[in-house]
Amino acid sequence: MAGYNTRSVQARFRKKDPHGSLIMPLYDTVAFEADTAADLEASFRGRRPAHAYSRISNPTVEFFEQKLKDFSGASAVTAVASGMSAIASVLLAIAGSGDNIVTTKHIFGNTFSLLTGVLAQWGLQTIFADLTNVASVEQSVTEKTRAVFLETITNPGLEVADLSALGRLCRRKNILLVADTTLTPPYLLDAPHFGVNIEVLSSTKYISGGGTTLGGAVLDYGSYDWRSNPHLRAAYQKFGPNALSGVLKTKLCRDFGNILSPHNAYMQSLGLDTLAMRAALSCASTLALAKFLQSHPLVRRVNYPGLAEHPACTVAQKQFPRGAGALLTFELETPEKCFSFMDQLKLIRRATNLNDNKTLIIHPASTIFCEYTPARRLEMGVTDTLLRLAVGIEDLADLQEDLQQALEAV
Repeated sequence: MAGYNTRSVQARFRKKDPHGSLIMPLYDTVAFEADTAADLEASFRGRRPAHAYSRISNPTVEFFEQKLKDFSGASAVTAVASGMSAIASVLLAIAGSGDNIVTTKHIFGNTFSLLTGVLAQWGLQTIFADLTNVASVEQSVTEKTRAVFLETITNPGLEVADLSALGRLCRRKNILLVADTTLTPPYLLDAPHFGVNIEVLSSTKYISGGGTTLGGAVLDYGSYDWRSNPHLRAAYQKFGPNALSGVLKTKLCRDFGNILSPHNAYMQSLGLDTLAMRAALSCASTLALAKFLQSHPLVRRVNYPGLAEHPACTVAQKQFPRGAGALLTFELETPEKCFSFMDQLKLIRRATNLNDNKTLIIHPASTIFCEYTPARRLEMGVTDTLLRLAVGIEDLADLQEDLQQALEAV
């Protein structure tokens, strides 16, 4: 099989472009004309593969999905409006009132809010377990569990679970293993090799090519028999192994209106071409900066799965051989010193995003986790002295110099 860069750059259009364009044109349109009324009816009934309305499908979005499918090796890809939309769409498709999802308290704050707030209102229960302990997960699984859901590297706790062990458990229990791979997208992680059935990610991050556009994607690796899921059994009769993507397209994208926009699909198709190169650079820089911060006397603690001291370093090296992501956290002595340090930075930007081309820093407790009580934040592993550094693709020496001068100023 060709390499990641080749598969992305050389992705072919499903239909030949009349002008021979080498880049998929941006079909920034809403409606598509049919030749006859019968053709239009066939499109709506799913008997004719054609685009009718961009809330359901669009040529530029379809090309991005096909390109990501080729890049990742997935059986089916559905592009949606954001990473949060990808998570919500999958959970709404696979579970319902009275069901439960097993996960960890250390997940991203907005995902925690989705599970414990929005979806709980509709009767979906969340069971929290220690995902680094397979026995804890097994004890949490019930006959109503539809999936074990995890982040391959949690944000910002940087917890890494053993995917192979969880995959074996899920196969034995005949439940889904759903992984949010935003920090370790295809190229950094071969998700199906480790037993992941469904991959969800925020394409806003690595794929967009520098924080250009919002987006998300659901990657189905075709390794789960949808007849085993009561909510998708009927869809299997119509869509077969693509039952999940069929429901996402014909129900959730259509009825919730959460499909990726054509403009964003166009930008993210371009960004995908350089994902592997940018990921390799940012991961290498992150490991070097983690070691630099470790050696600084003002830094109390550094957390990065690529460090030998990290409790999951061995698992991380196995699962992410090309790099353990481009996110690290570190702690200073007080919250006041954290704020002072951030204000002294000249190159690194004070902003919230991950895997941008620019290196970004944030104080999680006062921003993305600010709605939670101090006690809840501690349960989630977010202290008041924690800083999150999302490393971009600038020159390593420049980033290190900026961190050094800001620490000296503090």
